[in-house]
Amino acid sequence: MPTLKTAGRILLVLALIFWLYQRIESEEETGPVMDEEAEPTGRTGLDIGDTAPEMEFETPGGVTISLSSLRGSMVLIDFWASWCGACRRGNPFKVSAWKQFREKEFRGGSGFEIFSVSLDNTKEAWLKAIEDDKLEWETHVSDLKGWKSEPAAIYQVRKIPASFLINGDGIIIAKNLSGEHISEALSRYMTRP
Repeated sequence: MPTLKTAGRILLVLALIFWLYQRIESEEETGPVMDEEAEPTGRTGLDIGDTAPEMEFETPGGVTISLSSLRGSMVLIDFWASWCGACRRGNPFKVSAWKQFREKEFRGGSGFEIFSVSLDNTKEAWLKAIEDDKLEWETHVSDLKGWKSEPAAIYQVRKIPASFLINGDGIIIAKNLSGEHISEALSRYMTRP
């Protein structure tokens, strides 16, 4: 019969195995997802092939901007926050992609825009991060409600960074792009001369 000490060790090992399994499973969920041949589903949703749900929120300057106002362009919907280390480390990749692809032609879109959705609580921190990270595009929005943000609820964002790449018709063609994966995905959708 196992002693209490042995039973405790067994429980510890089982807990560790469960924890590792959860980490591996969550990492698989957040990796890049793309389907170059995805057909439009005809429905609004969050899956590849779905039409991205509409969003309309204020910019730092108080101007209301909608996601649909960017129709015709490839758009990266980027959920982030000034306090998110992983988001901030990923911002140079977004800046690089935006500069490289903003005037390119794509299958299903002309030009590339980033629709940045901040989950910040304070305008000051949000604006400082935009300036510090040199996020030069104009489509920054936030309702400054942090995790209670309406855009995060619409897109079922549970952790950040999170992203959705949509084509010029507003169809989701990739999800969870970060780092070099952003430029790689955009390169795949470029029209060739």
